[in-house]
Amino acid sequence: MMHWEVFVVALVYHNVYTSAIPGKNKALFPSAMLVKRGTAAMLNPVFQNSLEEVNLLYEILLAGLEMNKTHSKFFVKDEELSSLRKTKKLEVICEDVLPKKITDIRRLTFNLSRHKGLLSKDEFERTVLTMVYTAYRLAQATGHQKDAWAESFVNIYKALKDDLL
Repeated sequence: MMHWEVFVVALVYHNVYTSAIPGKNKALFPSAMLVKRGTAAMLNPVFQNSLEEVNLLYEILLAGLEMNKTHSKFFVKDEELSSLRKTKKLEVICEDVLPKKITDIRRLTFNLSRHKGLLSKDEFERTVLTMVYTAYRLAQATGHQKDAWAESFVNIYKALKDDLL
């Protein structure tokens, strides 16, 4: 009987300890947990849940995304792909969840550098999409802005590489 009591106490202690680790509960993408008007079903959206959706994302990226930097709008250039329901979910993620300002992206890379353990599936997906957005902005930037976007791109790449290794 004593073994079960020790096990239960150890389990409770472990749960308290892991929930009290500083930085572990900090959300990398806090806007994913905010409910937007008209998108109640999109609380913490994830695009890739199957291999078909991974292939769809690859097709969308190959077909091309148009990103409007002033209004934070994302458009899929291929009309057939843009009409799919899953593409609308990707647009919600890109428009409402991903950081778009260089300061927000730097904050993300700082939090990624302090992140313990592996990224969750949704965090990994959003980090990759943020890297795609950063590459797009890097291609459009000039002067000192280009250096800032390049530094952010490299930092995101390093964080993803560290997560994969």
